[in-house]
Amino acid sequence: MLARKELKKPRIGLYSMGLKHYWGQFPGMKERLTEYGEFIAKKVEGMGGEVYFYGMVDCEQEGLKAGEYFNEKNVDIIFAHSATYVTSASILPLHQICKAPTVVLNLQPTARINYEKTTTGEWLAHCGACPVPEISNAFNRAGIKYRVVNGLLGLDYTPEISMTNEVTNERPEAIRAWKKIEEWVLAAKVKRNLQGARFGFLGNTYSGMLDMYSDFTMFQGQTGAHLQVLEMCDLDKHLQKVTDEEVAAKRKEIEEFFVISDDDAADPLAQKPTEEQLNWSAKVAVAQEKLVEEFDLDALTYYYHGAPGNHYEDVQGGFIVGHSLLTADGIPCAGEGDLKTCLAMKICDIIGKGGSFCEIVTTDYEDGTILLGHDGPFHLEIAKGKPILRGMGLYHGKQGTGVSVEAKVRTGDITNLGCSQTIDGKLKFIITEAESTDGPIMTIGNTQTPVKFKSDPDTYMDKWFAEAPTHHFAMSVGHNAEIFKKVADLLEIPSVVLE
Repeated sequence: MLARKELKKPRIGLYSMGLKHYWGQFPGMKERLTEYGEFIAKKVEGMGGEVYFYGMVDCEQEGLKAGEYFNEKNVDIIFAHSATYVTSASILPLHQICKAPTVVLNLQPTARINYEKTTTGEWLAHCGACPVPEISNAFNRAGIKYRVVNGLLGLDYTPEISMTNEVTNERPEAIRAWKKIEEWVLAAKVKRNLQGARFGFLGNTYSGMLDMYSDFTMFQGQTGAHLQVLEMCDLDKHLQKVTDEEVAAKRKEIEEFFVISDDDAADPLAQKPTEEQLNWSAKVAVAQEKLVEEFDLDALTYYYHGAPGNHYEDVQGGFIVGHSLLTADGIPCAGEGDLKTCLAMKICDIIGKGGSFCEIVTTDYEDGTILLGHDGPFHLEIAKGKPILRGMGLYHGKQGTGVSVEAKVRTGDITNLGCSQTIDGKLKFIITEAESTDGPIMTIGNTQTPVKFKSDPDTYMDKWFAEAPTHHFAMSVGHNAEIFKKVADLLEIPSVVLE
């Protein structure tokens, strides 16, 4: 994935837990368990995390100090490594001081202890699961939310002190555990990058689309992102200063990125773009980039109707190409003033999985698929082949004419992330894993991807409509439901996964 702005690394707090009384009783144990913690830190750093490893928390005093340490580091999430037994009183103060979301890591170093030779000290180095029930109970009664990852540590070597084989990196229990940990790291990355992210809102919402309307204060309150309200004149001032040289450079970029269609579409409204349309789209695209730079935007949602013959009607007619280029460059752009779907697109983009603007196009009962797409921006980085640019005789349901993108998401695993709003004003994620197919699409200048769901089309739509979704959503590549669920958890946004 390309990125106009460098994404921030998630700040991961990590500590190992143990019982201080053990260190004098079992020489080498503290160092051994700390080495396990250092191994975890290195693995998490390899996943893109900025790790702050406190070390061993083995008494109440260390718990207090660790809580202050993680607050100083402003961590997004804490991985609490259950290395051996610990009293819950040792670690509870940590989480009462630092309110970052907590994931307990119960990662056993070996698949099976050496029953014949194991000593008490050896056993205690493998009993990370022992304190987890006690910790869970204490957290619950203290009102602290927690999550647990169970599995194997995944070492690719055996420490000299060990009495058994600790090479478990290829075992499924280690692979599953580390997949879950990576999902938490990605979820923390989303949280970190939404905090203070700048979403532009240009123009207004398509009149009458009641599901699109959003409370801007609610949006910031639940995501931590700032909303910058923009006017068309903010864009137009840049448009007036675009040079011929800038237009020529942007035309070259467009021609390298897209296939320019001939007059081969079935729809007479979607034919070869004229030179005037292409040059105008290029000029508007230059201005759109300058607008993003001026306001330091991380995402943009937009819509402007424009009175017939009005200058701003002409400006909005050139939106789609430039907004598609920005979307591919890490600045997701959502049409029709759909702020909630812009958020979904940004989440998909942060985890490197795309995020294309979609709605239902039509159902193919012969193939058992639903065509999903839109007439607006498309995430070019997840396209199957080069997208096609077509000149539009009109934008259906909208004012003006211009150039539109025709493309489909590449074949394979996909996940749709819908973001709706409930009666109490809370955002809600609706998540669905499915498969994009290489079925036929229409030549009408719209993005379209045939998608096969786990259920037949009607059964799936029954489930989807029952969740009161908005009519837009973001399509990402890969099966990402577990990541999106964890994002919802960290943001405290309700979520549902549909089959």
